[in-house]
Amino acid sequence: MVSCIEAQALTPARSTECLAFDPSQLDLVELNQRFESATPQEILAWAVATVPNLAQMTSFSMLTITHMLYHELQAKVPVIFLNTLHLFPETLETAQQAQARYGLDLHIYQATQSQEEFIARYGDRLWEQNVERFHYLTKVQPMERALDELAIQGWITGRRRDQAATRQNMAILERDQHDRLKINPLANWTVKDLWRYTFAHSVSYNPLHDQGYTSIGDQPLTTKVQAGEDERAGRWRGSVKTECGIH
Repeated sequence: MVSCIEAQALTPARSTECLAFDPSQLDLVELNQRFESATPQEILAWAVATVPNLAQMTSFSMLTITHMLYHELQAKVPVIFLNTLHLFPETLETAQQAQARYGLDLHIYQATQSQEEFIARYGDRLWEQNVERFHYLTKVQPMERALDELAIQGWITGRRRDQAATRQNMAILERDQHDRLKINPLANWTVKDLWRYTFAHSVSYNPLHDQGYTSIGDQPLTTKVQAGEDERAGRWRGSVKTECGIH
């Protein structure tokens, strides 16, 4: 099947089909039942062939989905990266390495041009004063701007059900608050599946994983995880917060 994202090569009939795509008309119940036993690659292949203006949202923690898209499926899907201006240097280095290896169609969005400008505008250590506003400015607002400017109709995440109790019932296909399709191809994978694939295919990953960080976000809000803790226990430690607001 020809992909909608290869618009320049489409026949007029297929172009019309892509333009008429309406995520709200998809039968997500039927699709989720079908994809429950599918591989991530099969889910991604369906998304590439079906959803026009598809994008991957990544934090450059693990490159599993990027490798599947760019190497296995040869699908040059736009990759959206939210640079919060408070990331670990290792995260930015991983992004550069991924760009060099895969030739990503990379779109970087951020609140301001620099961390210095952000501090001057919103104050230093905003995450301590108002973490919700901090995430709105650094993640939610840039994400919405990215999805709007790129006219995205479906976006791919790396979320898994085994990451946290709040994600245990996550569907493979969802709709976000603006009726865009949200695709979670790794939903039924475990962390062991993730690492098995990573090593089997020599996929790069953020080196902070080797230092005890199992979920990697903003540097001032991320700590190492001890044996026996949940994968996301190092995010917002000491707080009841479990998500940054983009999901």
